[in-house]
Amino acid sequence: MKMTLVEAVDLALARAMTEDENVVILGEDVGRNGGVFRATVGLRERFGPRRVLDTPLAESLIAGLAVGMSSQGLRPVAEIQFLGFIYAAMEHLISHAARFRNRTRGRLSCPLTLRTPFGAGIRAPEHHSESTEALLAHIPGLKIVAASSPRTAYGLLLSAIRDPDPVIVLEPERLYRGLREDVEDHGAGIPLVECLVWRPGRDITLISWGAMVQDCLTAADQLANEGIDCEVMDVATLRPLDMQSLLTSVALTGRCVIVQEAVRSGGFASELSARLGEAAFYALKAPILRVSPPDIIVPYSRLEQAYLPQVADILIAVRQCMEASR
Repeated sequence: MKMTLVEAVDLALARAMTEDENVVILGEDVGRNGGVFRATVGLRERFGPRRVLDTPLAESLIAGLAVGMSSQGLRPVAEIQFLGFIYAAMEHLISHAARFRNRTRGRLSCPLTLRTPFGAGIRAPEHHSESTEALLAHIPGLKIVAASSPRTAYGLLLSAIRDPDPVIVLEPERLYRGLREDVEDHGAGIPLVECLVWRPGRDITLISWGAMVQDCLTAADQLANEGIDCEVMDVATLRPLDMQSLLTSVALTGRCVIVQEAVRSGGFASELSARLGEAAFYALKAPILRVSPPDIIVPYSRLEQAYLPQVADILIAVRQCMEASR
């Protein structure tokens, strides 16, 4: 049936809790209120208050509880209300969750899932609109995934919950109710080391993740009318990264534009550009281009739309890349 991304998240959580009684949910307002975006609505009534726990407004406490739960045989799914609130939880994620397996030489793992909305698009203050996924992707021991549609949200979340190691699941908040598609509750996860090809193409590779994947698809449709055939790649799992799929695509097309919602400096697009430049240099027909917002804090309210990369920006970058290769 057709559903929104937030409904797909709720569906995946319900399946995971039905399959495994050790799966528990915790976070601010996830119980009685069903979450700030309603991603956990109905779960407390269905599975009870011992498995869906409301916590205080304390991200450090949420992360610490989740680490402790995972060390005692549970599979906690913790929610941080917005990515901009995760910084207080980073001590537990970096110093403990990410290091359990290495610290104990494989005797212990940390099957923790941390869900958080990311990105802009709802005209909220800056802490509610950040895309700092590059900070998380820099940490060895953490797995980072980013949903780009209801179906990918369902599959990635199920795989994250079943994984023996800590996984951060990024959910693009402007797609929570901005996109509907058919989602089947089949219980199949999406492997956590797999780029997704949304659209095959031969002329240029468009790489993105999260909400920007949908903008890339819109741009690709428009560019097709100009005779430019775009391959649209969804990174999906930022860490561990399926670099081979990206290299295969760029080797085929010889051109690449990377689109991110994060600011340009130090962003994940820079990492991808460097690695593609190193490994696919002789296949490139033009320089790799990046599309991103300016290096400023996300502006509030109506200025937010002007801050975000637009489909028009992607079109300009692709045309520049095509022209440079002639």
